[in-house]
This record gives sequence, C-alpha cells and structure tokens, in this order.
Amino acid sequence: MNPDDELAERFRAGDEHALRLAYDRYGGAVLYLGVRLLGNRADAEDVTQTTFVAAWQGRGTFDPERGGMLGWLLGIARRKAVDRLRSAAREERVATTVRAQPVADEESPERVLDRLVVADELAQLPAEQRRSLELAFYDDLTHPQIAALTGLPLGTVKSHIRRGMANLRRRWEVDGAASGSRSAGPSRAL
Repeated sequence: MNPDDELAERFRAGDEHALRLAYDRYGGAVLYLGVRLLGNRADAEDVTQTTFVAAWQGRGTFDPERGGMLGWLLGIARRKAVDRLRSAAREERVATTVRAQPVADEESPERVLDRLVVADELAQLPAEQRRSLELAFYDDLTHPQIAALTGLPLGTVKSHIRRGMANLRRRWEVDGAASGSRSAGPSRAL
C-alpha cells in the first residue's frame, strides 16, 4: 500500500494523527487554491481551516475509488471558497441596500432599525426570492415587468414573491422582531 492510500485509510478510520499528516501534506495546496480563488490570504487561511474541519467531519464520505485525497480536499476547498465569496457578496448587497435607502432627517431610530433588519432578512432568502422582492418593492416593478426583466415565467415570479414574503414573515416572527406595534401590520420598511 502506498503512503497516500495508507494515509487516506487512517484518515477515514478516524486517526487524529492522520488528520495532522493530511494537513501537513495537503494544506499548502488547499491554501494555494484558496488564495487563487479568493485573492486574500486571510480568507484563504480561514477556508483552509474550514476545509479540513469539514473533511474530518465528513471523512466517511471520502471514497478512494472516486479519486485521491488531494482531489477530494480541493473539491471541499473550492466549495468553501465559493461559499465565502457568496457570503461576502450577500454582505455587500445588504450594505449597498442600506446605503441606497434615503434617510430623512426626521426618521426615527426604530425606522432605521427596521430597514436594517429587513435588509438583513432579505439577504438570508434564496437569490430568486430576494431578487423578485427587491424588484417588486425597491424598484416598484409589477409582476409582469419582473417576469420580462428576469426572463422567468409570470407564475414563477409570483411564487417567488409569495414564498419570499412568507419566509420573511416566518423569519421576522422567529427572530422575535414581531413584537409590540410591529406585529400589528405590515412593516413600513419594505
């Protein structure tokens, strides 16, 4: 048995020393991929760590018949890097949405807080639902206009908006934001 196969077997069996050996052997390649994908060494280091944590937790899913351990680790690292990029993009969209909202001088702190909460909750929705809601409420487009703009069927647009609103309502209630006067009616923040 070659050393890579032996390491993979020990890793799959839960040998913690094999985890350290795998990190020593493949950590540089995972870090290199992270830097190439993210362009930032600090984020790449975080992705390297989460890659090895995920690999250790999911070690039973490694199948040596499908490929080597390095390929498996790089696949995990790629997914973790994409997740990091999506998270950063979501945070930027929330910040952009908040910055784009005009704030009147007489606007109360509660109303500003409502805007921030709504922007954060929107960022948690699936992309299609979020986009449909943003076009409907922020850009004031009708359902047919959204369908034409996105290329989605009208029924799909309506479903995305309905499900998005239901998800927002559930999240709003679960997060405890629907207390006091806010639970009495729809939020003015949308």
